[in-house]
Amino acid sequence: MKYIGALDQGTTSTRFIIFDERNNIISTAQMEHRQIYPRPGWVEHNPEEIWNNTCLVIESALEKAGLRGDELSGVGITNQRETVIAFDKTTGKPYHNAIVWQDLRGADFIDNKLRKSVSEDWIRKKTGLLFSPYFSGSKIRWLLDNVPAVKRAEEKGSLLFGTIDTYMTYKLTGGKAMVTDVTNASRYMLMNIEEEKWDKELLEIFGVKESSLPEIVSSSGVIYGYTDPDGPFGASIPVCGILGDQQAALFGQACFDKGNSKCTYGTGCFMLLNIGEDVCYSSHGLITTIGYRIQGEKTVYALEGSVAVAGSLVQWVRDNLKMVTSAKELDELAMSVQDCGGVYIVPAFAGLFAPYWRSDARGVIAGLTGYASREHICRAVLEATAFQAYDIASAMESDSSVEIESLKVDGGMTNSWPLMAFQSDILSKPVIRPVIVETTALGAAYAAGLTVGVWKDKEELRSYWKEQTRWTPTMDDKERQKKVGFWKKAVSRTLDWVVAEGE
Repeated sequence: MKYIGALDQGTTSTRFIIFDERNNIISTAQMEHRQIYPRPGWVEHNPEEIWNNTCLVIESALEKAGLRGDELSGVGITNQRETVIAFDKTTGKPYHNAIVWQDLRGADFIDNKLRKSVSEDWIRKKTGLLFSPYFSGSKIRWLLDNVPAVKRAEEKGSLLFGTIDTYMTYKLTGGKAMVTDVTNASRYMLMNIEEEKWDKELLEIFGVKESSLPEIVSSSGVIYGYTDPDGPFGASIPVCGILGDQQAALFGQACFDKGNSKCTYGTGCFMLLNIGEDVCYSSHGLITTIGYRIQGEKTVYALEGSVAVAGSLVQWVRDNLKMVTSAKELDELAMSVQDCGGVYIVPAFAGLFAPYWRSDARGVIAGLTGYASREHICRAVLEATAFQAYDIASAMESDSSVEIESLKVDGGMTNSWPLMAFQSDILSKPVIRPVIVETTALGAAYAAGLTVGVWKDKEELRSYWKEQTRWTPTMDDKERQKKVGFWKKAVSRTLDWVVAEGE
């Protein structure tokens, strides 16, 4: 039996999952890390805490499986995207906390420098992206402008900026590999999406040296390096697959054909539509990104809609409001009422992402009356994610001129029956969850396993996808349109909240 390890470094936790060659999960281990909020709209992680947790979950999963590190054929990495770490090329020591994808501190550069230098259409054609501090480039610029140690390191030539995949690969290989795959590179706003290279004009505008960036590599089909025998595996095994988390879920859901789509419900909510080998640019607030690139094959592109706050809204209700003690309790309360009682929540904690792209927005709870109860608010929490996914699906259909017949779903929030049922209702489409819902980690395992021959090709991977649960719509069209109308009204109340530099 052959085994593949998948390191899934997410926004709130780090997991290591071991799969066998038949797609069975052999063991898993997971640890949460701290969310650091220095100021409103700012979000950071401690890279060394994440690395320490990575070592612990790898060791724990191997122990649970009764395996040695050298019994794995290879390891794949999937990661929270856009989150940036500035660290020393020689020592691996971070110069600052990681600036997380949700963080808004790059908005000043976007608004006062980038918008005045180039048009959004120019940026879209170069990168597939839109003006937003969501992407890595403005976070990198902030680090250069505000952290003296980062600027000194750049001058000395010892600086490396990288998304989490770069940092993890560097640490696992003992500093030998300094790479990022094309899916992660496409999120920097520094890569030309058609050439798949760092773009000299963009680097000049952002003031970033190419020598401070990792090498761009394929997602699969390449061994980037071997693990340090003194590291958590205790052996030298290939690091041979990298995909940003949402592209990994696309890969893990076997969305290999043009027109295939998936939606991942995690900390955020992310819907991707495979658009094939030709670049297509959105006119409805979506972004164009790289879906994956297997070495020796043509690059596959995707349209993507991103929602900043989905599962993290449930955490906020649990941890900040103390309204529930668990996601399970929230589900039970939500199911105890027939509807939201007129309550609509728009969780624009870090502005609104697709299809609005409004960093000036802030969250609202709308429609409150004396009738509203804790149960109604819990139901509105779940419905907020479904409405945001509805907005993205509508934009995708408009851009692609293809009707999404059904939606493959994955991620932790798919365990919420009321959310998935409402998602099917508001989309008026079947929502389908596969047998293996750990599709992000599975996609990383697939990318690594294809490289080292655990699996033969994509056709073999496609044969492993199996449906587990299907939700079908029951809501009539009149009720659906009424609810969508109130949602749109609630969204309008979030806009123009931040009118200056302060809150």
